[in-house]
Amino acid sequence: MLMVTSCAIGGTLQYGYNLAIMNAPTIFIQNFVNETFRERWDVQLKNYQVTLVWTCIVSIYSLGGLAGALIAGPMSITFGRKKTMLLNNIFLMLSSLLALTSRAAKSFEMIIISRVLVGINAGISMNVQPMYFGESAPKHLRGAASLSSAIFTAFGVVLGQVVGLREILGSEPCWQYLLASNAIPGLIQLLTLPWFPESPRYLLIDRGDKEACINALRRLRGCEVQRSELDEILQEQAEAKGLRPSRPWELFADRNVRWQVISIITLSSAMQLCGNDSIYFYAYYVFKESGISPDMIQYITICTGTCEFTACIICNLLIERQGRKILLMGGYVLMTVWAIVFTIALCLCLSLPTAGVTGVLPTEIFSQTARPAAYMIAGSMMWINLFIMGMIFPFLVSELGEFCFVPFAAVCFLSALFVGLVLPETKGKTLSAIANEFHKLNYRGQDKQGLPAPQAQYQLGEVCHSTAL
Repeated sequence: MLMVTSCAIGGTLQYGYNLAIMNAPTIFIQNFVNETFRERWDVQLKNYQVTLVWTCIVSIYSLGGLAGALIAGPMSITFGRKKTMLLNNIFLMLSSLLALTSRAAKSFEMIIISRVLVGINAGISMNVQPMYFGESAPKHLRGAASLSSAIFTAFGVVLGQVVGLREILGSEPCWQYLLASNAIPGLIQLLTLPWFPESPRYLLIDRGDKEACINALRRLRGCEVQRSELDEILQEQAEAKGLRPSRPWELFADRNVRWQVISIITLSSAMQLCGNDSIYFYAYYVFKESGISPDMIQYITICTGTCEFTACIICNLLIERQGRKILLMGGYVLMTVWAIVFTIALCLCLSLPTAGVTGVLPTEIFSQTARPAAYMIAGSMMWINLFIMGMIFPFLVSELGEFCFVPFAAVCFLSALFVGLVLPETKGKTLSAIANEFHKLNYRGQDKQGLPAPQAQYQLGEVCHSTAL
């Protein structure tokens, strides 16, 4: 629990926090951009031009995230999972420094660069942190540990919304401090994470250090290492022996992981195309369109973040009992229903989130050598689609009006169908057993030569509620 907290405070919490803090200072930063243009070039921007610049400031975060997702794989292989999370704070601290000094320098370009850097930080965290947790957790808590990334993302959203209140840092004189406040969680991580061990799987399979792996397992479990758990890691090491880490483009050509790649591309894209995170970028526009008083919007947005945070905790309690497939399908079905409700009433209310469950999958459905590349593909799809949604969402609101959630309803419905028809359940299964499930999909109607079909070693285990956060 301490390792999860230390890592996530400076990890996926940053993703949610940096989504949320951009909503409060919308008007102030737009005025700052307008004033900068007027002072430099004596040009008064029109409303649509200000909106376009603001959209670029918001959406450039996604391009930074894409860059972070692409370098996360090589970094996690070279430096390890824990050291990558620590080195990642370099981007965060540079971003905070630029945001803090942008107003004094009268440069909105510094805000844009700051958003790129903090996007890189979030992109690395969103890929490496679930990998770190999934590789460190025991089998019966693997889903709950990985899903804790989503809990901290949702907590980051709520925290960003609270800090962004006008009474705290969301006022006109303080918006630069609000943008730089993300340095504080990063400092907490830098002070605490070095005390925790590296991923046991990384130590044994990638580094070949069995003694360090056993020591890491002993520290994380608080007891002597169970032979069955060590044997499972040794089995995966034997399967990966002589293999180098896969590159993303190699996964596309490998029939052994065809449906795994299709699954993470589909679900990572759907995670953003459902419109969930775009709402946080543009909550001001959505609620203003709904007729809510501008003075009340900041308090209403806290309610939406609290709803998602509560739903993430519920999912964490359910994931090892109900499984991944049920939560993914249920989340998308509920979001389809709520998208229809939004269309009728334009009254925001978030349902069970699927993002956290999606983040668990690459850890469970790919081998150790393919996992970093798989996270690079999943992260790239997530950030590309977040960028697309960030660019088009305000125009969807203005052009489609009360029908702006219809495209999201269609995405959620199709995603629920895909999960129900294609994705196998992974709850409580060893990684070898999960690979066998996908083997049946990848070679449907055939017998692949040379690969023994491992027997599913299903073990539900006892869920420890103290680790369900």
